[in-house]
Amino acid sequence: MRRRTATATATAAVLLAAALAGCSAGGAPEAVTPPARIVESAAPAPSAAPVEPLSRSLPVRVELPSAGVDARGVLELGLNADGTVEVPSVAQAERIGWYGKGVTPGETGPAVLIGHFDTERGPAVLKDVAKVRVGDAITVTRADDSVAVFRVRELEQVDKDAFPTGKVYGDTRGPELRLITCGGELADGHRPDNIILYADLAEVRRG
Repeated sequence: MRRRTATATATAAVLLAAALAGCSAGGAPEAVTPPARIVESAAPAPSAAPVEPLSRSLPVRVELPSAGVDARGVLELGLNADGTVEVPSVAQAERIGWYGKGVTPGETGPAVLIGHFDTERGPAVLKDVAKVRVGDAITVTRADDSVAVFRVRELEQVDKDAFPTGKVYGDTRGPELRLITCGGELADGHRPDNIILYADLAEVRRG
């Protein structure tokens, strides 16, 4: 698999951060209260045997039980006309999107998933992200019927203007996952932060 250049990686991350700035609640009365600032990490637990990377296969379902997420029909996100990365629409607020120009979950590298915390219509798919803890499972069912089980290694909440480009998009030795949403107190109808979950492939199940 051809590796992305540093320039391409940096550009993609900047565009992604810009796109996620569009997350908003619009002051809706049913909008959820954001969690307290999330910062939690732990060294990955030792594994009896390394998990072999998977070949490319599109994600079709994402489960994050600790946050009550069971999102089917994963969206493939590309680029908008202005070069920013797409995010799920307001009408798709209960769905998870996968950044299609990156690796698929289970391949070597950082696969990126994106979902809304809330929109002007109210709470969205990742409204309970504050319930997630290090060690929790994120399960991705793929089109080839394999199931990639990731374990959360770190949760990070950062200002969108300080998006951790290299950390999110930099090359990794094994298969990893990033799940990104918005957070922070509303400011002019938008949430100023990104909440990022970093996870490592821990298990592969075959259908």
